[in-house]
Amino acid sequence: MTSSMRHVIFFVLILGMAYVSWAYMIKPANEYLTQERAKMEVQRSKLNELERATIAAEDLSEQLKKIEEAIQVFESKLPPSSEIHTVLENVTLIAQRHGLTPKTIRTLKNEENRGYIEQPLEMELDGNFNSYYAFLLELEKLDRITKIRELKLKKKSKHEGQTEATFVMSIFFQGAA
Repeated sequence: MTSSMRHVIFFVLILGMAYVSWAYMIKPANEYLTQERAKMEVQRSKLNELERATIAAEDLSEQLKKIEEAIQVFESKLPPSSEIHTVLENVTLIAQRHGLTPKTIRTLKNEENRGYIEQPLEMELDGNFNSYYAFLLELEKLDRITKIRELKLKKKSKHEGQTEATFVMSIFFQGAA
């Protein structure tokens, strides 16, 4: 065996060992690293998702507090149903203060909703148009929640500027606990 033949055999053995080490050591190690990186990326994305959910939960908690405060303010404007006479008296006094003459005041059937009761009142008032305007502005400033609907104004033919108003005003109260 000549030395060149030995070199060729040695070279082939070196190539064979390089291939075997690549096939049985390096390739499996690379595949294992790729799998581990993929798992790590999945875990990292789940962690990012968790962080976003945590931030959203904190925002929801803050919004819930604001909503609870708004509900408390709303409920504070709803008197107990035992105060219906007081509210009705206040509305009558406001009308008289502005020079309006109450002709009739009738309570209509109340409507019970979730957490509150709506008591509609049918009212008829006589007076000056400017007095109606001032009356409505003062009603708007009341601490209680009210709603005017079905407002009908009729001009009185005998007196200039005098009108007759018929409207339904709803007063809202706390419902039964």
